[in-house]
Amino acid sequence: MIGDAISHAVLPGIAVAYWLSQSRSSIWMFLGAATVGVLATILIELLRKRLKVQSDASIGMTFTTLFAIGVVMITFWSDSVDLDQECVLYGEIAYVPFDVWMFHGQNMGPKALWASGILLCSIVVYLLFGYKGLKMTSFNEDYAAVLGIGVGAWNLSLMSMVSLTTVVSFESVGAILVVALIVAPAATAYLLVEKLGSMLLLSAAFALIGSLGGYTLSKVLETSIAGTIASTLGALFLLVLLGKTVVSKQINTYGLEGEKV
Repeated sequence: MIGDAISHAVLPGIAVAYWLSQSRSSIWMFLGAATVGVLATILIELLRKRLKVQSDASIGMTFTTLFAIGVVMITFWSDSVDLDQECVLYGEIAYVPFDVWMFHGQNMGPKALWASGILLCSIVVYLLFGYKGLKMTSFNEDYAAVLGIGVGAWNLSLMSMVSLTTVVSFESVGAILVVALIVAPAATAYLLVEKLGSMLLLSAAFALIGSLGGYTLSKVLETSIAGTIASTLGALFLLVLLGKTVVSKQINTYGLEGEKV
């Protein structure tokens, strides 16, 4: 839900960045969105930690307020700003190959591919070095505090990485697909495994299957790429959930030895 909040909350940052620069350059959009994304993270943590507001309430209040401000800004500047909130929500993956990085006249490939690749490497390094601290502070804050682990610092770093992931990704895929890719694969993997390490690997596999399958299906059906990928991820979750339910009922009915209870 933090990812959902940030993906919507960055809208005013995008609007202000465009208004100040009068450019749709990725760097300005990124700086504006990243600034507001970090601000949203700090506000959520401030409401939750310092003012003792419930987590769901702090997330809801932060992202709805910032998103509403962004919509008002775009509407107010509609005459001078060639920007639509729908481009942030839905994105357009089909146009990604056309926005390329030119280096000394050489086509280096899509900018989104480079940005996503750097983001992937950053996240892998972050997880490798911070796995134990993240695991401890995410699931047992009190015990981590007793051991002298900086819970606040780890939580802020995690939320910052979520913010960075959202900001880098939404330009090409849109906020809705960003949320789907953050939530659905992990939720699906959690139905099958309990160990955190295994869940991380399995969720990445489900994300890859859903993305490739959804993209292929969108081409066949000639539908929205982002919408089809999100729907495919939802279908995978539903299939795994139904499969697990059927297996659990069979085990409860016949027992592990195959004899009816």
